[in-house]
Amino acid sequence: MSDTENGEDPVDVSVVIPVHNCRAYLDRCLTAALVQRVKKELIVVDDGSTDGSGELLDLYAAYHPSSVKVIHIDGSGGAGRPRNVGLEHATGRYVFFCDADDHLGPQALERMVAMADRNDSDVVLGKIVGHGRRAPVSMFQQSADRVELGDSCVYNSLCCFKLFRRDMLDRHRIRFGEGMRVGEDILFTVHAYCHAEVISVVADYDCYHLMARPDGTSIMQQAGSRDPLAWLAMIREPIRLMTEHVEPGPLRDHLLRRHFRLDVFTQLGAVFLESDDVRRKDIAREVAALCDEWYTPGVHERLNSIDRQRATALDDIDRLVRLARIESATVRRRLTGVCWDGDHLVVTGSAGLHGIARDHGLAVVLRSRHDPAAEVVIPAERKGGEFTVRVDVSALASGIWDLRVAVEVEGALRFGRLGADRETGVNRPLPRMIGGVVILPYFTRDNGNLSIDVGGHVVAVPGGAKLIRTRWGLWQRLLVDGEISVVDTAPEPAAIRRIVWRERRSGRERAEPVTALPGGGFAAGLAVGRLPPGTWDAYLELDLGGPAARFRIEAGAGTVVRPRRWWWAALRRSVRPYATRGRLSTAVRRLTVRAVIRRVIR
Repeated sequence: MSDTENGEDPVDVSVVIPVHNCRAYLDRCLTAALVQRVKKELIVVDDGSTDGSGELLDLYAAYHPSSVKVIHIDGSGGAGRPRNVGLEHATGRYVFFCDADDHLGPQALERMVAMADRNDSDVVLGKIVGHGRRAPVSMFQQSADRVELGDSCVYNSLCCFKLFRRDMLDRHRIRFGEGMRVGEDILFTVHAYCHAEVISVVADYDCYHLMARPDGTSIMQQAGSRDPLAWLAMIREPIRLMTEHVEPGPLRDHLLRRHFRLDVFTQLGAVFLESDDVRRKDIAREVAALCDEWYTPGVHERLNSIDRQRATALDDIDRLVRLARIESATVRRRLTGVCWDGDHLVVTGSAGLHGIARDHGLAVVLRSRHDPAAEVVIPAERKGGEFTVRVDVSALASGIWDLRVAVEVEGALRFGRLGADRETGVNRPLPRMIGGVVILPYFTRDNGNLSIDVGGHVVAVPGGAKLIRTRWGLWQRLLVDGEISVVDTAPEPAAIRRIVWRERRSGRERAEPVTALPGGGFAAGLAVGRLPPGTWDAYLELDLGGPAARFRIEAGAGTVVRPRRWWWAALRRSVRPYATRGRLSTAVRRLTVRAVIRRVIR
C-alpha cells in the first residue's frame, strides 16, 4: 500500500546509496542526506562490507526508522547490483543516486525537486563540484528549466548523480548494468536520457560533492579503472543502446560525438603513449571497429582537428603516436607587444609546441566569450621565431573577445590563451573610440590573459560628464548645460541618450530627455519638481556599442543654482538641487504640517 493510500504524504525522493567498505565516509554522506528539506527515504544497500559499514548502517536505521532503510546483500563487485536493489525498494516520486564517499549540498534535493515539479522534469542535473576529482562543467554554465539533448551539453555528463523520475525508470525498465567494474552508470544514464521528455539543470547551487578518497581506494581512483581495451569494450553497449532509440541524423551524430570524443578517441591519447607497440595495435584495432560501425560524416565534422586526423590514421600507428604527442605537448606562447596602429590592434609574440620541432602553422583566434561559435581567425605574419597579427577591431561584434594562439602541426590544432606570459613592460593599450564604439583591450584579472571588450561590457569606460551651468526655467525645471568626454574624446551626438535620475536608497529611476550638441555638449530641462520624495543622483547615459554606459554628472563649485521657491509647491514639498562630493544630486522632501506653518509665517 502506498503512502498516499495510507493517508500519509508521498515520499518526494528515494536516495539510493550503495556501500562497500566506506565506513570512514558514511557519517558525512548520511548526515548530508538526512538534513535535506524534502520528504525523503534513504535506501542504503550494504554490498558485502567487511569494515564495519554494515553495523554502522544498522545503527542509523535504528535511530531513524522512518527515514533510513538498510538492505544487506552479498558482495557483487560493482555498484550496479546494489543500486538496482535499492531502486526496487524505492517508493519516492523521484530517485537520487549518491555514492557513500560523496555527499549532497544542504539544499540540493529541495532545489532539484522544485525544478522537477515546476517543469514536470524526468531528469534534473544538479551542479557537481569535485574535491580532488574531476567534475563535469560544460552543462552547468547556467540553470535551465528545459534543455534539449541536441542543443546542449547535458549528454556530456553520463554519471548517475542526478534526480530521476521513478515512474519513467520503472515504465521503461531502466536499470544499471550488473557485473561491471566501471561504466554501469553510463548504461543507465544513456537509457534514461533516451526516454526523458523534459531535462532540467540546476547550475546556481553546488548540489553534489564528488570526493576523492585520501587512501585512493575508490574504484575510479584505482589503477586500471580506465584500462583502454576494457573501456572500449564497455562503451559499445551504451552506444548500441542509444542508437536503438535515436534514429540516424543530427541528434544521433551530436550524441555519438560525445562518445567518440570522450570515450573512444581519448584512448589514443596519453594512455596510448604509455602502451607498448602490441597494445597500441590492439587499441587502434578496437577504435577502428567502433568507427566502422558508428562513425559518420556528421560525427566527423563535429570533432576537433586532432580527433579528425586520428580517424583517418587508424592504420598508421606511428602517426597516431605523433598525434598523441602533439596533443600532450605544452603550448608555448609569449606576448611581446600589444599596441595601437590606427584602428588596428597589433599583437606580437612567439608560440609553438614544447618538444615538437616540426614546422607549424600559426594564427591568432579571437573567440566571443558568450557565443563560442563566433570566432575570428587571423593568420600570423612570421619572422624567425616571432609572429605579428593586426586585429581589425571595427569588425568585431559587441562583446568580450578572448585571444588565443592556434598552433597547427600535421593538420592538428592546439590552442593556448595569450597574455599571461608576457615580457616586462607590456601593458594594456589605452581604450579607443572607433566608429562610435568603445574598444577596451585588457588583461583578465584571474590569469592575466589578453581580451578585448567591445562596447564596455566588463571594463569600466573612462570618461566623465561635467556641468557648465544650471539655471531655473518654467514649471520647476532645472535647465542644465554640460559636456561629456569619453576616452579623452567627444562622443558622437547620437551616442548621448538621456539623463537618468536614480533614487539613492530605493534604486528607483526616472529618465529625462537630453539634447546632444556638437563637440560633446549636452543640454536638458530637468523636471526636478516632479520627482517623488528622496535623494536623487543624476547620470548621463550613453550608447557606446554595448550596455548603456552611465557617467555621474559632475558639478563644480558654483555650477549648481541656488534653490528657488514656488509658493504653491512649497506648501507640499521641498526641492533642492545640490552638489554632493562634486556631483549633481537633488533632495526632494515631503513637508509636514508643522514645516508648512513655519514656512508660511517666516
